[in-house]
Amino acid sequence: MIRVTVWYENVQESGEFREDLFAGAPEEMKENMKNWLPKCAEEIKKVYPKGVMGTVVEHLEKCPDFQVTSVNMYMPEYGLPDELLNNTDVLIWWAHVAHEVVPDSLVAKIRERVLKGMGFIPLHSAHPSKPMQAILGSSGTLKWREDDYCRVWNLNPTHPIAQGIPESIELPGEEMYGEFFDIPKPDDLVFMNWYRGGEVFRSGCTWTRGYGKIFYFQPGHETAPSYHNPYVLKIIENAVRWAAPVMWRNTLDCPNAVESPESKVQK
Repeated sequence: MIRVTVWYENVQESGEFREDLFAGAPEEMKENMKNWLPKCAEEIKKVYPKGVMGTVVEHLEKCPDFQVTSVNMYMPEYGLPDELLNNTDVLIWWAHVAHEVVPDSLVAKIRERVLKGMGFIPLHSAHPSKPMQAILGSSGTLKWREDDYCRVWNLNPTHPIAQGIPESIELPGEEMYGEFFDIPKPDDLVFMNWYRGGEVFRSGCTWTRGYGKIFYFQPGHETAPSYHNPYVLKIIENAVRWAAPVMWRNTLDCPNAVESPESKVQK
């Protein structure tokens, strides 16, 4: 059984401005957020009545080999207490407007857990999130534009994440993400987006850090219906199985090899 934790902000879906979450933000930003969030929540509900991750969670819960837990930032300990994090095999992360609110102490725990073997799947606007930056060591910056036609090309059809996925997927109304995408060179480039505006984007990328496997996947704008697309859901499902730990490392120390293998044989 793969223990999957789906983490998402829930800031936009709730439509609620919480002063404690944005205590250090400039006053102008706070006022803009107070006016924008209720409108944003209404738009999201039209596409995702159960929230941006609701459709993803429902799909994953149908997989008999997954044990799924859905949490958000408004929960105690930002939704990821030690007990849950330490019992998570694969962490899915969707974030957008409150990256800086996630405490550095939690980011450090997530990074350590990945290095020890946990899979990590940042989705869409998690590209500049603190965990993704800490794990990959880059800014995750890119170009963007709302509401464009997107074609997702399957560049690596033999990859485990691409199984059951056609040559390309059409996503009308998806947000445009464009290069330069500031990420380390991927171990595998599985998907590439093309947009009607002419831009291309490395939209499905894998890495290994320590014992942990990471997959970034671009589709998932909060007001685009991409998470209703069966192929998008299948890709995320495949990614969970691919990213599931093969083995765990108990500590991240540097043990002293007092005896070499050769010296033991010689004895």
